[in-house]
Amino acid sequence: MTYLFNDPTKFANELVEGLVAAHSSRLFRVDGGVIRRHKAKPGQVVLVIGGGSGHYPAFGGFVGSGMAHGAAMGNIFAAPSAQQICNVAQAVNSGGGILFCYGNYAGDVLNFNQAQERLRALGVDVRTVVVTDDTASAPFSEKHKRRGIAGTLPVFKAAAVAADSGKSLDDVFRIATAANDRVRTLGVAFSGCTLPGAEKPLFEVEIGKMEVGMGIHGEPGLYRLDATTADGLAALLVDKLLAEIPAVISSPKGARIGVIFNGLGAIKYEELFVVYRKIDQLLSARGLIIAEPEVGELITSFDMAGVSLTLFWMNDELEQTWIAAVDTPAFRRGNVTPSSGEAVDTTALKNPHQLNTGSKQSQAVAAVVFAAFEAAWQVIDKNQDELGRLDAIAGDGDHGIGMHRGLTAAVTAAKEALVAKAGAGTLLKVSGDAWSDQAGGTSGALWGVILRELGDVLGDEARPSTSAIAAGTAAALRGVTDLGKAQTGDKTMIDVLHPFAAALACGASRGLSIPDAWAAATIIADEAAQATARLLPKIGRARLHAEKSIDSPDPGAISMALIIRSVGEVLTERCS
Repeated sequence: MTYLFNDPTKFANELVEGLVAAHSSRLFRVDGGVIRRHKAKPGQVVLVIGGGSGHYPAFGGFVGSGMAHGAAMGNIFAAPSAQQICNVAQAVNSGGGILFCYGNYAGDVLNFNQAQERLRALGVDVRTVVVTDDTASAPFSEKHKRRGIAGTLPVFKAAAVAADSGKSLDDVFRIATAANDRVRTLGVAFSGCTLPGAEKPLFEVEIGKMEVGMGIHGEPGLYRLDATTADGLAALLVDKLLAEIPAVISSPKGARIGVIFNGLGAIKYEELFVVYRKIDQLLSARGLIIAEPEVGELITSFDMAGVSLTLFWMNDELEQTWIAAVDTPAFRRGNVTPSSGEAVDTTALKNPHQLNTGSKQSQAVAAVVFAAFEAAWQVIDKNQDELGRLDAIAGDGDHGIGMHRGLTAAVTAAKEALVAKAGAGTLLKVSGDAWSDQAGGTSGALWGVILRELGDVLGDEARPSTSAIAAGTAAALRGVTDLGKAQTGDKTMIDVLHPFAAALACGASRGLSIPDAWAAATIIADEAAQATARLLPKIGRARLHAEKSIDSPDPGAISMALIIRSVGEVLTERCS
């Protein structure tokens, strides 16, 4: 249970505020995360990490000397937005290039990739290493699909030490990639976690059982076993991880490894030490040499009762990065010379939107779009809990929260644009950016693309025709497909957006008015959303628990259908 919070929607912002207040000598806050208090050396490579909040010390607790230069911090269990990532990256950029490093989750990949494209367009050299250490989340043959959990720590550290030593971006990328190739993690859970303001855990584990292979966002494990003793758990974790030794290790005997035994939030340190005692015995008996083990909370999941074991199979170069001194709010080792460089200056990061004045016709359309946003907010507000329930079946249960947060920001931005007499295209684009920025996660990024593509097609001059609306929706479909890589049948919002776009195009070809074409397409969208109940998810977190989602529709598809219907009602009322 999470006991201490104010407004749950402000929890992430308030925890960042408190983190910086507690570590003001090390950290500086920027819009979207935290950075080192002092600048990196001119021309140096910098490391930017990030992910959703709720995992402390990951990710803000790993910013400091010997570790990350900045961390983008999203909302609870939601990826930071592309804009947040750009803010952090630009604040720490020192001219030598930037390495992005983060766990392999769909929302993080979408938003970090968007940020990478934006920065490269500005002439910044950016590379990415996505951490894939969770052995339970995919077979080795599909290692690129594995999640990133506690194994992110040695990869972050390898990259940071290489960067701070003055190595080139090519070398920093190579070293981080090698670290990721050599790290393996497996975890178990004895209970679910409870988000701030929630009345029950995201999932529950029967007393006397343990969930093997759970995710740090509260995703259920892959299977359940009877709970065992401390020694039995140590043996299970060690045996499972030693069954997959990296191919570059010729023989485990005599190999040097870094070890992390991680608590996920509710397991006490005394319990961790009892289990680690046996882990040390078992690894040593196999002839492995343990270097600087870490026992404690390194990546958590609120109050989840669970643990994970990470083995980092090192070569000489990686061992030096693992044992190197580090000084961050949550992770310290050895002696680090206090930073004394120039303090950061983030004043240049302020970049308000340009609100282009639209024609009188487009301003009138913008008023209708604003009413549509308000109607969408109302329907999501009404259905927020149900969307969360659907998402918790095979995901982490935050879809309703994220949609509500994104639409709240979109409505606020739309109102500001309306007051500034912006055209419909500009209103849609600034609202999409606000949605993406405040919601984060996968849905935030995708809805940001939808609104921006639609806004580009509609523009700020002409009154749109049915054909223009259909063309904008088709552009939105292409944008979402290009960014998210989902296809029809993958059990995502694409399963609604694709037939909806096709139905709008059909209505335009028949000469239907915008309200009539939209109404006909709405029926198709509703049917398509309900039909996702028969599909197996093939992408995102739900893919790992596909069988759990049979007979339940996809929450992203349902929320899209709800919004489409609410917008149609506004169009019928305002445009008939």
